[in-house]
Amino acid sequence: MTVATLIDVLQPAIANRTAIAGLVVLGWEDARAYVEAADETGLPLILQAGPGCRNYTPVAVLGKMFRVLAEQARVPVVCHIDHAYTHEECAIGIDNGFSSVMIDGSKLPLDENIEITARVVEMAHRAGVSVEGEIGVVGYVSGGGSTMTSPDEAGRFDRESGVDALAISVGNVHLSTEKTAGIDFDAVRRIEAVTRSPLVLHGGSGIPPAIRRQLARETRVKKFNIGTELRMVFGDALRQSLADQPDCFDRLQLLGRTITPLRVEARNIMKALAEG
Repeated sequence: MTVATLIDVLQPAIANRTAIAGLVVLGWEDARAYVEAADETGLPLILQAGPGCRNYTPVAVLGKMFRVLAEQARVPVVCHIDHAYTHEECAIGIDNGFSSVMIDGSKLPLDENIEITARVVEMAHRAGVSVEGEIGVVGYVSGGGSTMTSPDEAGRFDRESGVDALAISVGNVHLSTEKTAGIDFDAVRRIEAVTRSPLVLHGGSGIPPAIRRQLARETRVKKFNIGTELRMVFGDALRQSLADQPDCFDRLQLLGRTITPLRVEARNIMKALAEG
């Protein structure tokens, strides 16, 4: 069995000056492709089920699917709930086999964010499950602005919440289809100076690979959440599959052609982060 927690994969990344990919799952094809890529590279992986995925597929189904894939893998695989907003969502994830949860209280006042995160940490740690929290708000390309992470607030949150990983906002944005150079390295360094947890950047698709590697080598950013660039690979592969097979109505055959391109892209992402 290779089911792992964030502690299992992020602490070695600190020592190795590398980072781990948190790959966003939407269904069977991408989850399978990502685990195959992890096995091919020999690198650990974080499989992530976000709100959209959980709204489409029941958590009970996702938990079993993630565990089956993780238990068959030769490398550590973290089964992670991404962007849960309530204590109950985290509890449901833990009850259904997830080995890690993210409680996102970033839009709450600081005291409330610390309070709900600490309660989730207490529950999760009793079950041997790791917890990611967030301080500062990571916005979206299409709307919903960001709030940069305050180092003072990050330091207090890290000390008082007990999280195992800390997501921060330093110029990163969700759902970016284009690469930007907007990461504030000085802000990252101010935050890492007053915290002890591995740091996480959501919106990793918008960060150029070279900057992701530099962050992994030079800072305590050890987890990059990456979804959009892989969704784009899936979309292109599916369109090509439909164009190549205009008379095919077998969804298994149509969707099956997305697995190899996803595996190749996931492998490239993971290897680049491991170059250190």
